Amino acid sequence: MQQAGALNVGAAREREGSPALLAATAVVAILSVLALLVWGTPPAAAETGAQVVGWFREHRDAARWWTWILTVAMPPAAIMFALLRRLLPAPHSDVFLIGAISYLVALSVQAWIWGGLALHADQLEPAIARTVLDIGVLFGPVLTGATTTMIAPVTLLALRGRAGLPMWLGLLGAVAFGEQAVETITIFGSTGFTQPGGAMNLQLGAGLTLAWMVAFGVWGGTKGRTLPPAT
Repeated sequence: MQQAGALNVGAAREREGSPALLAATAVVAILSVLALLVWGTPPAAAETGAQVVGWFREHRDAARWWTWILTVAMPPAAIMFALLRRLLPAPHSDVFLIGAISYLVALSVQAWIWGGLALHADQLEPAIARTVLDIGVLFGPVLTGATTTMIAPVTLLALRGRAGLPMWLGLLGAVAFGEQAVETITIFGSTGFTQPGGAMNLQLGAGLTLAWMVAFGVWGGTKGRTLPPAT
């Protein structure tokens, strides 16, 4: 009996953490930071069509590299989200996964738009470039729906001390969720900090969301325990 108990304790310890999750999180973090650095300060809602054309002609390679980085980041991001989902009980895990999938789909659509505009940057016409980019800059405001869907269930569990999630993750999630909820106002913005595609979307919001995802992934990769599937 003692030997069986010791084996069970050893098995429980082996289930703590996940090298695969930790590795996927590290790759996602590195690629995300690289993408933000490559992207720089792209045109937002306030720029004229001529300014949009000028930016894409000057930063054509940067836009295409950004598209490539997002493309290669999809598999490790999918692995990270799938493994994180296993740390959550139902229905929280399902809500989290819906948000995560929506997040990846939105990134894909955004990559199509920016990669497409960069493909023939020397032939862009100002009015067309501005119209197409108007669709692209709404990526940030609408993405808040996906991010809040991801963050909310994890934050609620952590603040309630459930699923073994730490309180600090809940507090960080509350800050990130609050910012993303406020960031929905960028849907109505037109200039400045709150314009679609502006600093609130691409710097403050993106930075907080990325910090939360990486923190969740690192905790899950080092301390998280996989929960049995719901019956």
